[in-house]
Amino acid sequence: MSSPLPLTRQQLETHISFTEIPYETTEEIPEGVEFVGQKRACEAFDFGLSLFKPGYNIFVMGPPGIGKKTFLEKVLKEKAAQGPTPLDWCYVFNFENESKPKALSFPAGKASEFADDMARLVDDLKIGIPAIFESDEYRTRAQEIEQEFIDKREEAFNKLREKAQKEGIALLQTPAGIAFAPFKDGEVLDPERYNALPEEEKKRIESAIRMLQEELTAILRQIPKWRKDVQNKLRELNRNYIQGVVSGLLEELKAKYKHMDKVLSHLEEIQKDVLKNAESFRTPKEAELPPFPGMGGMSREPLEYLLKRYKVNVIVDHSQLSGQPIVFEDNPSFVNIVGRIEHIAQMGALLTDFSLIRPGALHRSNGGYLVMDALRVLSHPYAWEGLKRALRSQQIKIEPLGEALGLLSTVSLEPQPIPLSLKVILIGDRLIYYLLYQLDPEFKDLFKVSADFSEEFEVNPQNLHLYCQLIASLCRTHNLAPLDKSALRHIVKQSLRYSQDTQKFSLHTRRILDLLEESDYWRKKENAQIITAGHVRSAIVSYYNRINRVQEKIKESILRQILLVETEGKKIGQVNGLVVVDMGNFSFGYPTKITARVRFGNGHVIDIEREVKLSGPIHSKGVLILSGLLAGKYLPDEPLSLSATLAFEQSYSFVEGDSASAAELCALLSALSEQPIAQSIAITGSINQLGEIQPIGGVNEKVEGFFDICASRGLHDQCGVIIPWSNLQHLVLKEEVLDAVEKGLFKIYPVKTIDEVMEILTGIPSGQRGPEGKYPPGSLNGKVEEKLSQFARRAQKFASPNLKTGTESMEGNE
Repeated sequence: MSSPLPLTRQQLETHISFTEIPYETTEEIPEGVEFVGQKRACEAFDFGLSLFKPGYNIFVMGPPGIGKKTFLEKVLKEKAAQGPTPLDWCYVFNFENESKPKALSFPAGKASEFADDMARLVDDLKIGIPAIFESDEYRTRAQEIEQEFIDKREEAFNKLREKAQKEGIALLQTPAGIAFAPFKDGEVLDPERYNALPEEEKKRIESAIRMLQEELTAILRQIPKWRKDVQNKLRELNRNYIQGVVSGLLEELKAKYKHMDKVLSHLEEIQKDVLKNAESFRTPKEAELPPFPGMGGMSREPLEYLLKRYKVNVIVDHSQLSGQPIVFEDNPSFVNIVGRIEHIAQMGALLTDFSLIRPGALHRSNGGYLVMDALRVLSHPYAWEGLKRALRSQQIKIEPLGEALGLLSTVSLEPQPIPLSLKVILIGDRLIYYLLYQLDPEFKDLFKVSADFSEEFEVNPQNLHLYCQLIASLCRTHNLAPLDKSALRHIVKQSLRYSQDTQKFSLHTRRILDLLEESDYWRKKENAQIITAGHVRSAIVSYYNRINRVQEKIKESILRQILLVETEGKKIGQVNGLVVVDMGNFSFGYPTKITARVRFGNGHVIDIEREVKLSGPIHSKGVLILSGLLAGKYLPDEPLSLSATLAFEQSYSFVEGDSASAAELCALLSALSEQPIAQSIAITGSINQLGEIQPIGGVNEKVEGFFDICASRGLHDQCGVIIPWSNLQHLVLKEEVLDAVEKGLFKIYPVKTIDEVMEILTGIPSGQRGPEGKYPPGSLNGKVEEKLSQFARRAQKFASPNLKTGTESMEGNE
């Protein structure tokens, strides 16, 4: 078996031909499809929008930055413009139960018109009705009714007075009330003169006074009844006069809204209420004030309190809308979704009324589309439950959060629920979607459509043309200068680097746009008219310089021998593995020393990282696979009698992933064969039990990380990196790496098996088993098997006969 040859620059280049792009700048590229590479998501989204039925809400999933929200804004705007404008909604006072305001619907734009009509009605009532009470005609009629009462009362007292005079008794008005006293010759008798009268006369006078007192009492008892009759007549008079005014004011409104039964019913209730409370339109008296007004106490005046009930609280107004509403709710809390009831503090109490009902996002988007971020909905307490309840019941019910949870029992408003019909669109990561689908039984019934946005786009000539159109569109949309063909090549190459795949364009439009904007910044600094390749390179270098402090710190530690990494000579049981650090917006690689020590033992390969709990399950799995490979590849008919330890030297943080399992195996094989490994070559790749090298992630960062260290110490023709053969399609390397490869100062070896790796690292043929089932003498595999055979013979030598007998006995019993 021959060792793999290092790759040439030609093999490492991204072979994307721009010859079919006949444009010199992106300014010449015509407009094309704005959302490329999203056919599946577009079809799913169109299906979800077209099926406007309960439960067919949409979950748009995909990583952030690929243009999901921009896509929604464009598609929904086009779709909503073709749909019908939904109804307006308002709340009005419920005259039967003021704690349960009624909801009225209107055609688009008519709710605010109705509110204006009712505001004018209130003004007309406020002015017109008091004017009636000030008119001469009304005053004359009221005075007549009052005079009738006065005349009746005076007539009764006059008759009583005449009767008393005939009996010689005077009817007197005193501060204490009405009294009777005897008189003679036109004068009231004083006590001395009265006592001088004969006894019979005094008895007659006393008897007459008793009779008169009884008649007076009867008259006084009649006066409240006469007053009540007068008040009833005045009240009837008020109704008759107000009836004409109110009927005149309401007839026009009734004619205008004659086709709306609920509105007509509400106007009838207002008319009855105005007539019922006619006295409130007169000058208010403090005694008439309600002790605890149920209308929130917005005014201390009874008339204001009364008229407020006739106004309208418009919560949804589509007067300025053509088509269906689109609402992007950025703060989807419980109250912002379902609405709220506000309160006003007055005299130590929190009071409210129907005019303090406020709409939520469901109200504003009813009949249209509501777009929210899934994570934000889930982050707000009970917002998710409130949204689901509204979608299940297909109605919007506004209630305080405490009442919805059963935590409060205070009396509050219960607004009439509003029918709900809309399309809810949630945006989120795939993980959120799958977690909700798995953990929330209702989710699958409420969000039946998923639109999965891809972050990659296949590379081919046709798609290259579409991708160039996308870049040109981003430049136009964001007022950036056009790119020449060289800059366009660099942008496309960076796109492949973002996707970590030479066969896939990145659809992460936010990152592409950031690169375009930063390139345009460097273009402006040079006062150029067109963005060139130099501007793109400046943007890339500037970006990395801003965020690579940690990478530079690690590189400095390696160069100063603080982190011990050797790039010269050969060592037994020691190899340079490659590590990738992901810091959110920046990933970088660097080499790390991996060592192995072996001796005769019980067949265990000890992973030091796992023993001290510094490794994750995937890394531990890689070490166990490594152990399985050893047991299957060498001495299959004899026990594995070695004791080995593997360690990431100077690693003090958590280690995860199996990309170092090939390097660990190389260190172990080197220690077993006692063949030194070239330290100028680093390796990355995972291993399976068959000895095959499997692909890993972050291959570009790993190659460039080792290249940076070698370049800082001085490149030479022995420097290089071993990578899995299947990772070739992921290599999109920096220009300086390609230049070094072209000069023969840095080599990249693609491998398929661990035998190929060891041949490159040691320079010794690995060897294959011959017809006799043995590896060739002097081959690397032969040396490894010979060492393991020695361990096996030692194991037999040190085996205890007693222990063996006991073991066999136990097995027999079993």
